[in-house]
Amino acid sequence: MLDQLEAIGTACDDAEVMLELAEEEGEEGLQLAHDSLEKAEADLHAMEFARMLGGAHDKDNCFVSINPGAGGTESQDWAEMLLRMLLRFCERRGWKTEITDYQDGDEAGLKSATFRVEGEFAFGYLKAENGVHRLVRISPFDANKRRQTSFASVAVLPEIDDDIDVEINEADLRVDTYRSSGAGGQHVNKTDSAVRLTHLPTGVVVACQAERSQHKNRATAMKLLKARLFELELQKRTDERDALYAGKAKIDFGSQIRSYVLHPYQMVKDLRTGFETSGTQAVLDGDLDGLIEAFLLMHAGEAPGAEA
Repeated sequence: MLDQLEAIGTACDDAEVMLELAEEEGEEGLQLAHDSLEKAEADLHAMEFARMLGGAHDKDNCFVSINPGAGGTESQDWAEMLLRMLLRFCERRGWKTEITDYQDGDEAGLKSATFRVEGEFAFGYLKAENGVHRLVRISPFDANKRRQTSFASVAVLPEIDDDIDVEINEADLRVDTYRSSGAGGQHVNKTDSAVRLTHLPTGVVVACQAERSQHKNRATAMKLLKARLFELELQKRTDERDALYAGKAKIDFGSQIRSYVLHPYQMVKDLRTGFETSGTQAVLDGDLDGLIEAFLLMHAGEAPGAEA
């Protein structure tokens, strides 16, 4: 850390010298000074993010679960929009994603979805999305074109390393197998490859239907179960009810972390940080950088009320 600060200080000193020499060397000296300052700024920004992403599990891969709340078909459609938004964000960062469980909605959207994210600082970034998301728009399902408010929750859990001991007694598990549904090719409906695990002492239920192999689906489901049981233990130890998992919050008015308004005006506002932007389509296409950075800065001890 000290070496990095010294390097940044040296770059700033070099830029100052370059500016003094610029009177003799002209544009070349100015360009060298500009390049030196740009490097110092980039290094400082990287250090700031390293400080913000210093949590115990921030570097880990993670699981993301999305569930619709109040609003029926509207909220199921909104949940699917959130799934697309988060998958696009992961794609922009070059992270690998895999949908491990997906349940279609009754008429549109989804009833529930879980996907795994593999990438550097995946949990550190995506934990900013943990909570209830609220959408206001003209309903595409209402012939009278009335304005509708919908809710959906996002829960983000770190994938727990194998060297962290989370004891799961096989006798405490109920294992159900069934035929997969939804997208995935013709093979998904031919065998009982999907796996649902119920941890009887806690009532935690997880499922995976992403693979052809029942064995692989069970292995992925066990990883998700381990992550959820670890989170429950953290809650018990720290008494922070919603520290990592916002899924227990009521998915309704008064509990949202962010509002997305598409009518009568365009705005996305994070209610925790005050960050807001009129670029709603960009956000829904996965441009979450400003929202997430504001959240990380707030948790690092700064609380900007930024606008974009």
